[in-house]
Amino acid sequence: MTALALAAVLGLSVYGAFHGIRMYRADAKLPEDLSVALEVGATRTSAVGSGIDRIGMRFAPAVLRLMGPRRVGALRKRLDRAGNPGGLTVDRYAARRAVFGGLGVVASLALTASGQLPLGIAALVFGLVWTDVVIRVATRRRRADIERTLPDFLDVLAVVVSAGLGFRQALERVAEKYQGPWADELRVTIRQMDLGVPRREAFDQLRRRNDSEQVSMFVSALQQGEELGAPIVDTLIQIAEDMRRTDAQNARRTAARAVPKTTLVVTLVMLPATLLLIAMSFYYGSGVDFGQLLGG
Repeated sequence: MTALALAAVLGLSVYGAFHGIRMYRADAKLPEDLSVALEVGATRTSAVGSGIDRIGMRFAPAVLRLMGPRRVGALRKRLDRAGNPGGLTVDRYAARRAVFGGLGVVASLALTASGQLPLGIAALVFGLVWTDVVIRVATRRRRADIERTLPDFLDVLAVVVSAGLGFRQALERVAEKYQGPWADELRVTIRQMDLGVPRREAFDQLRRRNDSEQVSMFVSALQQGEELGAPIVDTLIQIAEDMRRTDAQNARRTAARAVPKTTLVVTLVMLPATLLLIAMSFYYGSGVDFGQLLGG
């Protein structure tokens, strides 16, 4: 009888412990962006990144308070333009800033105390700016992908529209066949129109989400053609041609900027090394004892 009572008490204790843990976890409210990132972002980030987010999530609200509403709003726009790389959200960004910043401070103090001041400064800078560097690199890469995809997309869209489909249906049909950031942006725009957002407003939001001259050109030309009543097929073909012309001009400008840089590298690095190599070849090939000539 006593053993049965002890078993019942033990069972109730275990059940109470599990129930208490479940209630505690249910009451612990995570920020909305971070909870979504932890639920669905595991497929878009590495295990290390997810672990860092879980470590820093308790410090995310403090980091956001230190940033202030204006900087948080600017950060949200930067993340939209970067395409939320790796499932990065505002709260996940704050969590990583807290973790990397703390590690940078600790590493900096340890390295400075051991007499390695330059490495300590480098560790501190790395901890403070690494997350922003990731966003900046992702933004540039995403903008390059979109600008490379957009002209061909417009050509295909023009063909589909000329085949008889309406612009809305053709946009959805072509977006399904593409992969990458531009297709993702179009799916967001189509989803907004499905939810009742006017087409003009949806494309205005598309332009605001992308820091790209070609996307802005596409939206502006599309809206102007709609206002003036121009045929949509001719508008799409003209936009694609203008974008390819702009790409060619940008390539020529990039090549022109690369020439002085190449000349500088050649002048400062390759030319002195070549002269030194020639001088040493003459020295070893001549067989002259310069020590005797100099009276050594």
